[in-house]
Amino acid sequence: MRLDKYLKVSRLIKRRTVANEACDAGRVLVNGKVARASYDVKEGDRIEIQFGQRVTKVEVIAVAEHVAKADAPAMYMEIK
Repeated sequence: MRLDKYLKVSRLIKRRTVANEACDAGRVLVNGKVARASYDVKEGDRIEIQFGQRVTKVEVIAVAEHVAKADAPAMYMEIK
């Protein structure tokens, strides 16, 4: 699954276009490297998203095309 779509489906970023723009701006890192929106997300990947001063780090647990809003947090584990 594409990185921008994963960010939207997992509800880490609300809209896919915003996720795409964040990737283009270099604010999304996967496994410590700047990732493009077309990056193929796999289980075990570590995603780091910079929102202004705040940084969110997660590890991918599952990749699924369609997920209910209540089940979205089960797709990743937050890392401190």
